[in-house]
Parts: sequence; structure tokens; C-alpha cells
Amino acid sequence: MTDNYKCWHEQLPYALFGYRTMTQTSAGATPYLLVYGTEAVISAEVEIPSLRIIQEAELDNVEWVRAGYEKLALIDEKRMVAVCHGQLYRQRMARDINKRVRTRLFQIGQMVLKRIFPHQDEYKGKFAPNWQGPFVVRKVLSGGAVVLVEIDRQEWPKPINSDAIKRYYA
Repeated sequence: MTDNYKCWHEQLPYALFGYRTMTQTSAGATPYLLVYGTEAVISAEVEIPSLRIIQEAELDNVEWVRAGYEKLALIDEKRMVAVCHGQLYRQRMARDINKRVRTRLFQIGQMVLKRIFPHQDEYKGKFAPNWQGPFVVRKVLSGGAVVLVEIDRQEWPKPINSDAIKRYYA
């Protein structure tokens, strides 16, 4: 490699080749295989033939074209296998993440505090309080949203996600 970082652009094609020819966990195949339907052949394999190159070289033109068509027919199948593998991978990841999710259930009339996020108007800096309230839960919506009412019965303009509130113990 290089000792300085000024020549990174010269090494980029090699890094991209390595990434595109490495089996990805989410797809179960290499990106190169999914695009071109065959594994990549490095230049050393062309100069010093491997078993795959020797086998392809010994075919006559008709057989080589037929083998190419068969590989093209299998590309869609390989892509579908990769799509199914990706869907299973996403399901496994979602299941693992959802195992750690703690559901928050709020009842009508319960007192809560609302988190103050940095992008809100109520935010006054990093040394200010992170929570405001207390509020009273007026309505519980599906999907974890809650409609809040201030103590003086003034309704909050928008529903709040239950992740942004916590129970208030007076």
C-alpha cells in the first residue's frame, strides 16, 4: 500500500473490486455475481489458467455459446435466491431488534412528561431540562401515538409518539 494518503484514488478500483467480489451476508452472493451472472475472474487467472478457465477454453464455439445462454437463464434464478436470502436476513434482523423493544402502554388520565428535542422551539440549550410537563394523556391512538393535554386542559396540537414520553410520578 502507500504510506501517504494522497494516492487513495489510485487504490480505489482495487478496493471496489474486493467489495464487489466478496460474498455479502444480506444477499448470500457477491454483487458481481448478481449483476453479471458469473463470478469475477482476476487477471492472474487469465494469464495462469485456473480449472474454470481451462474448462471454458476447451469448449468449441457452439458449446461455449450454449453454456453462456444457460448461465444467462440462471441469472434470474440466482437473483431470486439472493432476494429470498435478503428477505430472510431482514426478517432475522427485525426479529432480533424487536426482541429488545419494550412496549410502553399508557392509559387515559395518566400523567406523563414529554421529551424536549433539540430541533423544537422549547429547546433552550444543553444545560436546560430535557423533559417538560407534566401532561395528561387524553387519547391513546394506534401505533403508539398519544394525544396529550396540559394540566390547564389546553390540548397539545399534535399527537406524540410514545417513545418521546415517560411516566410522571407525582
